[in-house]
Amino acid sequence: MNAMQSWWYLLLVPLVFGISVTYRALREESYAGYWKSVGIMTAQVVLGIVCIGIALGLFVQFIIPLLSQP
Repeated sequence: MNAMQSWWYLLLVPLVFGISVTYRALREESYAGYWKSVGIMTAQVVLGIVCIGIALGLFVQFIIPLLSQP
């Protein structure tokens, strides 16, 4: 088992924050609401990844066993 495998999800927030800072710096017209838009984008991406993870977990736990039954 990789040393990072047990807590990789903690690195998700700084990664998404860095991507959001860079993306919003290139796309913002006015920097008045820059940090607010960075925070919103960071939250949206993290919540989206969490929701995808939950959906995949439910799919693997409940849907795939139903498909493998005769």
